[in-house]
Amino acid sequence: MSASTHPTRDSVRSHGGPSDTSDELLATCWTTAGDAASDRPDLRSPLTLRDRIEAASRAGFRGFGLLSDDLPAAVAAYGLAGIRTMLSDNGMVHLELEGIPYWWDAGAHRQESDRVRHDLLAAAEALGARHIKVTPDGDDGPWDPGLWAARFAELAAQAEGVGTRLGIEFFPWSNIKTLHDGLRLVEDAGHESGGVVIDTWHIARGHTPPSDLATVPLHRIVGVELNDADEQVMGTLFEDTVHRRRYCGEGTFDLTAMITALRTAGWNGPWGVEILSDEHRSQPLDESLHRATVTAWSVLDRARREADDGR
Repeated sequence: MSASTHPTRDSVRSHGGPSDTSDELLATCWTTAGDAASDRPDLRSPLTLRDRIEAASRAGFRGFGLLSDDLPAAVAAYGLAGIRTMLSDNGMVHLELEGIPYWWDAGAHRQESDRVRHDLLAAAEALGARHIKVTPDGDDGPWDPGLWAARFAELAAQAEGVGTRLGIEFFPWSNIKTLHDGLRLVEDAGHESGGVVIDTWHIARGHTPPSDLATVPLHRIVGVELNDADEQVMGTLFEDTVHRRRYCGEGTFDLTAMITALRTAGWNGPWGVEILSDEHRSQPLDESLHRATVTAWSVLDRARREADDGR
């Protein structure tokens, strides 16, 4: 499929006409990974990168996310030049690369962390990635905020050196639990290429008021991810986020308020869609991605209509 034949937003929608056609969606790495999950020893997707990119294109995504665990097989199969061509041919104008394990550690994990860091930075430069996403310590162990700020600044500088940005995704069971914790780390690091990745799941489950999103400095928002969930957490927060996320608008999150607040802050996309659930993984890829785009566009449109009606 070439970019010229990439499906339009209207061609894959199953609900009413859009109130705005400028919103672009990015499929984060787990959304296209098929039967893969972040709580398994092997994080790799069983699907080929070509199948994932082409399915995302058919669903109407304009952006794609790739996990560092999937990068070696993809490079071996297609080469970095081949991956770049594949993304371009399928209309993907935004690329998110994700995952440098223990990026803050100078000890036992450093050798493996540095290997992944080197490969991801090289891929970011060759593929023109819009940003690299990293995560905090999910074990919430003891940590030195000053050291973390220095390590984050170092990595942000390396990202800038290859033409991309660095975003940290905060989540409530980690050492960087909330939006304000993430912003504090980024500001302490003090590098202009660093920022936060804002996932609506972590905003809602972290009890951050949606209105707080309107005050985030735009230059510190590196990425946004949309999803939904039931009112009650089932199991641990980690289990709930990996197995029971909902498609946008099919849960209880106040996504309209979050989207409106982010637009007030100046964010205009791309809007990541991150669906991790047993239900999503069990569906054929084309069906799951179509549902992911249609529901995401629906809440984006609803937020814009409600904002317009309130003027």
